[in-house]
Amino acid sequence: MLALAIVGAKMGSWRPASILAITVLLVGWASYSFHFQQIFVKRWGGVMTISVPNGHVHLAATWKDDNLWVENDDPATNTCHFNEYSKGNLLQGKVTIKNCSPMLRGAGNEQVRIP
Repeated sequence: MLALAIVGAKMGSWRPASILAITVLLVGWASYSFHFQQIFVKRWGGVMTISVPNGHVHLAATWKDDNLWVENDDPATNTCHFNEYSKGNLLQGKVTIKNCSPMLRGAGNEQVRIP
C-alpha cells in the first residue's frame, strides 16, 4: 500500500494508484476468505468456525490435503453427507451415502443387526 502511495505521489496519478490499491486489498481479502483460511488454520494454527445444519448430527471431520471434509448424519432421511467445507460454497465437493445408519450401536461394542 505504501509503495502504491509513493508511486501515486511521484507520478501525480492518485486516482489510478488508489484504484490499484483498493483492487489489491479486495483481491487479498477474497483470497484469504475463500481459499487460504483453511490452509492457515491447518498448517499454522488458527480459528475457524463451521455450523452443523439443522436436523443433522455431526459424526466426524478430517483433512484431505488442505481441504476440510465434514461428515454429518441426517436421521430423518437415513443418509450420511460428506461435505468439503468451502466458504461461499465455491468448488465444494459432496458425497451422499444412502441407507447409512451410523447411530445404530448396541451396548458396548456390539452392533445392532438390521433384519
